[in-house]
Parts: sequence; structure tokens; C-alpha cells
Amino acid sequence: MAIENALERFPRDVKTKAGLTVRLQPLTKTDHAAFHEFFSAMQPKELMYLKHRVTDPEVLRKWCENIDLGHNCPLLAWHDGKVVGVCTLHQALGGWKRHIGRLSAHVRPDFRNQGIARLLTGEVVEIARQCGLERLLAEFLGEQEQAMKVCALQGFEELYRLDDFVKDMQAISHNYVVMGLHLITDEEYAGMG
Repeated sequence: MAIENALERFPRDVKTKAGLTVRLQPLTKTDHAAFHEFFSAMQPKELMYLKHRVTDPEVLRKWCENIDLGHNCPLLAWHDGKVVGVCTLHQALGGWKRHIGRLSAHVRPDFRNQGIARLLTGEVVEIARQCGLERLLAEFLGEQEQAMKVCALQGFEELYRLDDFVKDMQAISHNYVVMGLHLITDEEYAGMG
């Protein structure tokens, strides 16, 4: 199924387990300022978990101008006109990893512990399933225990851990952890009965 079909149910308002109402919708061309403000609210230490220079407004402007939801589908959580969380489904549309997606999620520091990451992660898992992906991966530094716990609640399991494998911008080594989830399709559910 194409990503467009999987996104038909958005935008929509959803309540987190903590009772916060957020609007979920994919990234649009007009979101670059709000997206920049979201990443600017992150602590410098947290930025080392990100693979891109998301505090550079030009980087985010280019992302918004060149949205390709088939390859990278950021699902944003909005509250009171601010982006408070994002979970992105990354996928290759061809090649030997075309059945595997990668998930990344971030929540604004002042909105943590309200169920936003869990809500977004669950929504992106469902989008991946509807897109016909068979597996999802999530990458972490060993210190990201809370993020790993959120993925574990969605059924992700640790696939491997490499000690002192990656280095941050200060050249400090960190453990590298990859978690994975086998997506059960409707056909597989039908065979379980």
C-alpha cells in the first residue's frame, strides 16, 4: 500500500495516556519555522543523538521544501501551535532493504513523560504496517534508555549492542544499540486462528 493511503487518517486529534490532546499530521512545506523551534528547544547533549544539523534553519527549510513522504515520513504532534513531538518512518523504496523501515522519534523536553513518544511510535508502526513493511529498526546510543523502553512497549527487541562503537561530537565513545520489530500483517493475523 502506498504511503498516501496510510496517511489518509491524518490530520486528527488524539489524547495521550496522560490526557494531553495533540494533533497528529505529516510534515508540510509550511512547517519549517515550527520544526526549527522544536529542535531549538532541545538540550545540546540531546542533539548528539541526531544525525543531521537540525538547529540550522536552512537544513529544515530544505527538508520542508523537498518532502518525499515515501522515503522519510515525519509524523508531527502539535499542541497549542507548537510541534511537541516527531516520529519519522524512513524507508528505502527499492533494493535489498526495501522491506525494512527505520523509526526515529523525538519529544520536546518540556512535553516529555506525557505519552507523546509512545503515541507517535505506535502510529508510525501502524503506518509502516500499512505500507507493507515487514520489519522496523530503531537505532540508539546506550544512554537512551527511556527511548528504548518506549520502543520495547511497542514490541521492539534488542537485536544487537556494540560497546564503544560510535562517537559523539566531542569524540566520546558510546554503545550502539539496534532494536527491531517484526511487523505482523493482516494475512499473518488471519493464519493465527
